[in-house]
Amino acid sequence: MLNSAAAGWRLALRVVAYQAIATLATAAACLMLGPPAALAALAGGGSMALGSLLAGWSAFGGGVAGAGAALGRLLLGTAVKWLVVGIGLYLAMAVWRLPAVPALAGAAMAAAAFLFSMKFAAAKHGTRTNA
Repeated sequence: MLNSAAAGWRLALRVVAYQAIATLATAAACLMLGPPAALAALAGGGSMALGSLLAGWSAFGGGVAGAGAALGRLLLGTAVKWLVVGIGLYLAMAVWRLPAVPALAGAAMAAAAFLFSMKFAAAKHGTRTNA
């Protein structure tokens, strides 16, 4: 077996860890603009990391399933992720009145961390074929 639900869950947790690190680094950089900016970056990046965690749990939490069920869980997880991100950014900018640019920067850096972690995961495992 080349991949398993457990390996996918471990990869999802690794992605969330990268996103948390990127969020904290962005918040530290935004601290120069003041505490509200740092809090906004934490809210934006935190919503992205929480969304990724929920998406991973949705996609890999149910164990082994057929292709249709696995695709359905993946799509549901993606929808939940972006719903969480949208609600988090709305709360940060509209309800809590935190600065918009740091909130969006936190979310963007967490999204970039997702891509960064996937690049290293692909390079680490390489591509395998059964030929």
